[in-house]
Amino acid sequence: MNYNQADFSIENIEKIKQQVLTWANQFNICCFLDNHQYQLPHHSVECLVAVNAIHQYKVKNNFIGNLKQFLKEHKHKWLFGHVNFEVKDEIFNTSSNHIDNINFPPIFFFVPETIIEIKKNKVSISCYNSKPEKIFQQIIQIETPTNQSQPPSSINFKPRIAKATYLHTIEQLQKHIQRGDCYEINFCQEFFAENVSINPLLVYQQLAHLSPNPFACFYKLQQHYLLCASPERYIKKQKNTIITQPIKGTIKRNLSNKVVDNEYKQQLYNSSKDRSENVMIVDLMRNDLSKICTKGSVKVDELYGIYSFPQVHQMISTISGNLQEETDFADVLQHTFPMGSMTGAPKKRVLELTEKYEQTKRGIYSGSIGYITPEGDFDFNVVIRSIAYNATNKYINYQVGGGITFYSNAQAEYEECLLKAEAMKKIFSK
Repeated sequence: MNYNQADFSIENIEKIKQQVLTWANQFNICCFLDNHQYQLPHHSVECLVAVNAIHQYKVKNNFIGNLKQFLKEHKHKWLFGHVNFEVKDEIFNTSSNHIDNINFPPIFFFVPETIIEIKKNKVSISCYNSKPEKIFQQIIQIETPTNQSQPPSSINFKPRIAKATYLHTIEQLQKHIQRGDCYEINFCQEFFAENVSINPLLVYQQLAHLSPNPFACFYKLQQHYLLCASPERYIKKQKNTIITQPIKGTIKRNLSNKVVDNEYKQQLYNSSKDRSENVMIVDLMRNDLSKICTKGSVKVDELYGIYSFPQVHQMISTISGNLQEETDFADVLQHTFPMGSMTGAPKKRVLELTEKYEQTKRGIYSGSIGYITPEGDFDFNVVIRSIAYNATNKYINYQVGGGITFYSNAQAEYEECLLKAEAMKKIFSK
């Protein structure tokens, strides 16, 4: 399978990204990944876009086994797609009877007809059935909006879990921790609205404007939309090196006062509660990687790193290892999914508790979106700080959560959830 490929010089990277995004939105299937020029370790491409499917992987069971076969059939090809949180049911033999009104398929990958890479002052276009020059001309003729600060509409989101219930649940979860059922558990809640119509492209542009994060994504699969402003990487492979970068630890920012803002950063770095939360997940991910990496190669590259994003400072650690030979993305998924930052430890027990205490399926939230290169390298995010929308049933939601430990304060955890939801809520407030 040979793509036609050509490179084009550009002057305004932000303008071309908006033009490419608008162009991509005309297709039923598109994946627009944008790191917003964050100079974080392990980033290589500014923006990566895939549209239209030549081949699709969409199954209802035996997700890992079927994916392994799909990867073999389409080796040396670009693949883009997502993995829902509910794939954990196959990996850990759990189940969920909760509702999911967004209803992304559990797992979906596609071989794109067109791939666009934007890096520095260059756009690379690879396409199967068209000429790159023709596509580039279509893109640069697109008029982009000059003002992205106006909210698209006003929507009143309702909490699936009442605040009093949330606070009581945190106390119940801490009793499980006291009994030794688990060490830490990620507990999430949904905010939703029904019978609403939105322009997903406009909403994503607003979200990216308010909260430009390094693992942002506009993902469209027919009537399903994921508008993502994630700051977190799930897993990346480059040659034989694999890394994971869990986030545990959040504090607000003060953009009007640099001194106070730096004090918040120091407060987060010195927080014994957040360090405890973070190191538990680091240990969990070290254990996960050890199952797929060569003996003795797994190491912690950075512990308690503090990184700043538009609304919050985050504590991020980096764990890496050397991947065993003949290990593909399906194997990695089998041994590391769901990512530890969105579960807690030990995984199977906290997934059972998640089912008991949460009130909706997480679906694509807490899942992952990303890509696999023709060389077999890959990079996948953690789907957080995201708005999901089903255009058929006109249902919209966002979900937020946090890691609960013995030392957690229920009220503070609730306020942290609201802090994480700030950019998403602000878009729909007039």
